[in-house]
Amino acid sequence: MKFGAIGALGLTAALSLAAVPTHAAPDFSGTYWATSYSAKIPVVGGGEPPLNDKGRALYQQNTAGLKDGSLIDKARRVCTPDGVPRLLATPYPFEIFHAPAGQVTIVYEMNHQTRTIAMDKPLPTPESIITEPLYNGHSVARWEGDTLVVQSIGFNDRTFLDATGLPHSDEMMTTERIKRLGDQLEDVVTIHDPQLYARDWQARFVYKLRNDVRLEDYACNDAHRDLSGVAGVRR
Repeated sequence: MKFGAIGALGLTAALSLAAVPTHAAPDFSGTYWATSYSAKIPVVGGGEPPLNDKGRALYQQNTAGLKDGSLIDKARRVCTPDGVPRLLATPYPFEIFHAPAGQVTIVYEMNHQTRTIAMDKPLPTPESIITEPLYNGHSVARWEGDTLVVQSIGFNDRTFLDATGLPHSDEMMTTERIKRLGDQLEDVVTIHDPQLYARDWQARFVYKLRNDVRLEDYACNDAHRDLSGVAGVRR
């Protein structure tokens, strides 16, 4: 069967239209700043994180050590990275860049932390990264409609999940679902860590777009920007 000139042009146009994405990826670039802060991780649905017996014992050990000084919160004492999801609770602003190509880069004022998130790459296997676990893990992302889905694996176990000493193991995996809600950015993170938790659970963080703000220098134990506009922060 042969196509006429008009039929061939119609087919070419149809194929060209089919190749055009029907939904462009959102642009999350900009500076964001939380309006509230909590030392305890904000569990979706309320209540406490579902620690198992091993996790509960380790949490009690951490809280006791932080209280009597036998355990140091190095993220605050010597500026080691906070790790995910504690990093998401930052009371300081951060900036998102859709750059370089194929990557989302997030720069945090607190501790000058940087997350590099590869787009549309497979999640690395534990075997491939076992020699280099990171504070913030190895992250990859993909778009699901208007939501950026970020999966991270390969964490070391030298961080807390929040400022109270909530623990995690080096087998933890996190999945973040990030989306814009008007002038706000929502990040709902799912924690998968069967070593210390009885089931998967979620925490939710919300930030306001603040492109009137520029990131500033940060140094542990020095005075920094005014955080009086962030509810829950205690100096």
